[in-house]
Formats: sequence, C-alpha cells, structure tokens
Amino acid sequence: MNGNRRVKPQPGRGEEMMAVGVIGLGLMGHSIIACLLAAGHRVVGVTRDVKKRRDTGRHVRLLLKQMKREGLIRKDTAKLAAKLAVSDDFADLGGCGLVIESVIEDISVKLETYRAVERAVGANAIIATNTSSIPVTLLQRDAAHPERFVGIHWDEPAHVTRFLEIIAGEKTAPAVSKRVLALATRWGKEPSLLRRDIRGFITNRISYAMFREACHLVDSGAATFEDVDRSLRNDVGWWMPFAGPFRYMDLMGVEAYYRVMKDLLPELSNSPEIPRAIERVIEAGGRGISNGKGFYRYTPDEAERWKKLFLKFNYEIRRLAMKYPADAGSKSRKSLRKVAGRVPRATGRTA
Repeated sequence: MNGNRRVKPQPGRGEEMMAVGVIGLGLMGHSIIACLLAAGHRVVGVTRDVKKRRDTGRHVRLLLKQMKREGLIRKDTAKLAAKLAVSDDFADLGGCGLVIESVIEDISVKLETYRAVERAVGANAIIATNTSSIPVTLLQRDAAHPERFVGIHWDEPAHVTRFLEIIAGEKTAPAVSKRVLALATRWGKEPSLLRRDIRGFITNRISYAMFREACHLVDSGAATFEDVDRSLRNDVGWWMPFAGPFRYMDLMGVEAYYRVMKDLLPELSNSPEIPRAIERVIEAGGRGISNGKGFYRYTPDEAERWKKLFLKFNYEIRRLAMKYPADAGSKSRKSLRKVAGRVPRATGRTA
C-alpha cells in the first residue's frame, strides 16, 4: 500500500465515480490505469511486490501529462493521478465495481488471480481479463459467479488507441457485456463486441493470418522483409484507419474480390506451423526492439527513436481517425450510436 494507508473506495454516483481495480502493473497495466484515471475513475493497482513497482505513480503521471499535452484531457493531471493507489493486498479491491486483470498469458496464473479477486470483491463486481488469445470461457471455469466474467482486450498504448474488444464467455451475462460497452465509450474507445468466444478474438485472428502470409512470402523467396513492410504500409496501412475490410470491399466493388478469391485463396499459406522467418529470430535470441534484434537490427539510439516515433504516430493517427468515425458516411448514425455511443469532447475524460 502507498504508505500504510488502507484503500477504502467509497460507492460513487454513477459509473464515472466507480472504483476500478487493475491487477498487473507492467507496460499495459500503466497505460490502462492512465486511461481509467483520465475517464474519472478512482483506481486501485494491485501488484505482487509494491517495492518493485514503486515507479508506477511516476509512469502514470507522465502518461497523463502526455495525454493533456496532446489534448485528450483537460483536467489537472496531478488531481487525476491522486486517484491512484497501489497495493499488494487483494483485499483493497473490495470497493471496486470492476476489476481488470492484466497479468501474463498463463491460464493457471490467471485462474489463481481470479480466485483471489472473487474473495475480495462483492458479488455484483465485474471481473475482466485482458487476455489477447485465451478463450474467456476457459477462464470462467470454477468461478463462484462466472456470469460476471468478461474479456476486455486492450491494445498498447491503451491510453491512446480507440481499440477495445469485449468478449462474452459462454456464461457471461448479457447485462455485463452491455455495461462494459457503455463504460468503454467513457474511456474514449470505439468498442467491438465478440458474441461468440473464440481464441484470438477479432483482430488477433486477422492479424496473425496476415503475419503468417507475410512470413510465407519471405520464406518462399517472393519478397524481403522490407518489401513486405513497404507494400503493407502503403496499401492496407493507407486505408485501414478509414475503413475495415467489409466497408473497404464495398467501396472498391465486392465483385472484384469475389473473382480474385477464387484463384488466390487456394495459394495462400494455411500452415499450422510457426514460420521459419520468425523461428530464426527467436533461435538467434532476438526479442525485437527491446534487445535490438528482430527482423531488423537496432542500435540503442535507433530503438529509442522508433519507440518515440511510434508513440507520436499513435496520437496523430487517433486524431485522424476521430475525423472519420465508423458511421461518418451514413445518413443516419442511430444504429452505431446504440452500440458505441458518441464520444464526448475531452473534459477530463478521454476524448
């Protein structure tokens, strides 16, 4: 706990006052916390070792200042940051109406975490997992109240992106999914709801199909890493912030895609094996930009520049995407408003 103070969140007036717990204070945990604080929530961050995470407050304050500088929030960042308490005691989650788990992708670790959370929170509290691939249904097993378990799939940087996937497990109550959808709009997200629980959800299934084909093109000698990156950046990367695949096919003419699919789909890779292109990186000890060894090589200075540029790009692409919401071209936006709502301008919550 910060000092010796016990966290005792008081019941608030409305969802914006609800205390939210976040378990796991790594990179993603910090950005999730920043997003929640910006939306007005009080947050209890839980970690196994408070001393090792003593820099959490500083990191979160930096993210909030960044958000204010970029125009995502207007309120005093110091006041927002003061709503965060860090603890190593699950009991401090007792007053939270929502708890988001963001620990490692290990089922046994996650299940152990949920049991501890269930002992700490009230029966009506929602328990969410930030898993990127594990079916929520597997994580609901043996839960005392499986109907309140739901998947909330964030993307890094979580305090900037508009992305959020909400995943209903087999036993998730519809009211829980609906409540999280409503909360997501307060967090500045444009959420998607996965109505059937499948591994990888929406974006990971589509992204990994793309990653596999990208590796296949290199492994087969058809192109280099640079060739593939260049083509994707200047084609798919060009239109994707404006339209998803179905809207894009409508814009370009569906019949053309129907004709191409008949001949092209049989030639695409459908191998269940991990591609050699990525195996070679791992076998050589590469982890990507974190150690300078990935599909490309990076000096420490280059790695730092790429990280800064990527963060800058995230803010810029968010501003562009906000000009073209999913229903921008529709005569009537009512149908989409029912799902995601209209996002308010920045007033201390995310924009």
